[in-house]
Amino acid sequence: MIDSHCHLYIKNSPEQQDQLIKEAAADGISKIINIGIDIETSQLSLELAEKYDSLYCTVGIHPHDAKKLNEQSIEKLQQLAAHHKVVAIGEIGLDFYRNLSPRPLQYAAFEKQLELAVQLKKPIVIHTREALEETIEVVKKYAADLVGGVFHCFPGNAAEAERVIELGFSVSFGGVMTFKNAEMAEVASQVPLEKIILETDSPYLTPLPFRGKQNRPTYVKYVYQKLAELKNLPVADIVSIIDRNCIKLFKLEETFAG
Repeated sequence: MIDSHCHLYIKNSPEQQDQLIKEAAADGISKIINIGIDIETSQLSLELAEKYDSLYCTVGIHPHDAKKLNEQSIEKLQQLAAHHKVVAIGEIGLDFYRNLSPRPLQYAAFEKQLELAVQLKKPIVIHTREALEETIEVVKKYAADLVGGVFHCFPGNAAEAERVIELGFSVSFGGVMTFKNAEMAEVASQVPLEKIILETDSPYLTPLPFRGKQNRPTYVKYVYQKLAELKNLPVADIVSIIDRNCIKLFKLEETFAG
């Protein structure tokens, strides 16, 4: 099992981060991707990834912090992304729910980082909240030149998932899928397995049966179990298919390098 999206540095001390990685490994989580949201957390994520074979990371500036993006930060992202443990540019995108950065600056930061991903031939990890249509329209302009990516914690319906997949992207589902009457579960049941990866987004969006508590990478097993239930397949089959999707998307093994 792979947790394709978490934020170990949020709500956890360095010692707690180490413990979460060890706990996950002991519980059968073979790989974890720690997602950067600004320059500082991108740097921290890379430093932690250098310590553990099972840990990878992304570097990027979240739409909340789009107002902080400048030429110096783009140069820093480019430097960080050269490391072999950096598997994607992200998380990047648009967030019109909180609007913590002005929308014009969100668009500018998103496009700058899409250009960087094209230049570096790195996949992208997309955050979109209350802005899915706008996000798709931006991605369309770059899709032909990008090497792929994922819309994380996918917020749309099955038809919107199909549009994203047609652009060459995967969709990711997390703990919300386990909630009662969750639309995400309905969408996941309809999306082709080969276009799905799974995540926790820890410390947020904790799955059942631990909803209300702080999320952690090891809880991704409950997301795998839910998808197996939705697809009416053995968990082992889901693990094999989804992990291969993730390894291929992010080139986590030599077989998929290059």
